[in-house]
Amino acid sequence: MKGLNTALGAAGLAAFLALGEVVPRVGIVKEAYFPPTSRIASALWDELTDGAFWSALGDTLTGWALGLAIAVGAGVVAGVLLSVVPYLREASASTIEFLRPIPSVALIPLAVLLYGTELKSVLLLVVYASFWQILIQVLYGVQDVDPVAEETARSYGLGTWARVRHVLWPSALPYVMTGVRLAAAVALILTITAELVIGAPGLGATIMVAQSSQAVPEMYALIVVTGLLGLIINVGARTVERRALAWHQSVRGEVAV
Repeated sequence: MKGLNTALGAAGLAAFLALGEVVPRVGIVKEAYFPPTSRIASALWDELTDGAFWSALGDTLTGWALGLAIAVGAGVVAGVLLSVVPYLREASASTIEFLRPIPSVALIPLAVLLYGTELKSVLLLVVYASFWQILIQVLYGVQDVDPVAEETARSYGLGTWARVRHVLWPSALPYVMTGVRLAAAVALILTITAELVIGAPGLGATIMVAQSSQAVPEMYALIVVTGLLGLIINVGARTVERRALAWHQSVRGEVAV
């Protein structure tokens, strides 16, 4: 079954690429706006042999990785503190519900005002967007802790941080890993968006330059790179999630199937 799914996926991708080659060739859309697949592939190869491309890719990955790491650390710590400190969750609930729906792109003027086109502007947007993905999942995970296990830990005299380590954290970890996977995708989206809009160094800024200079095949080639980055990040996050939760019944059941 797995081999069949792989074959079907490869066939679907091949059909999509063939369609992208044929549609502009027969004049359904203008090649000036949507070049054939072969021209995009050629432009992609040229980008891969250009040192400026790898520098832009490094800038994008740096902003993504740093922003995600800060968001994960802050989200986990804040989520645990809100869960274990009495009344802190209730006191902060309205503030969280007010801040969480604010779109990160609405903070772009603030980021530019504070940091211009520096990396800090990208980090501000990435951390803000990704933080909520982690925090909410941690809070949900803590709520899912088995009350019997919690009371048993108390009866054995475990302190607060011992209960966090041995009871709360194992129960919340599946939620945390889901939050990390979601935050990784959101962080990439905001990194590219910030580079596009602000002009911070990275793939987004390179795409903007290609578009403004009418280098259409190069623009599409860079867009393809961002799509591949998203795919690699998603696959990597799922792999880390399966390894971190190898003990969990959902992963064991998935492996068994």
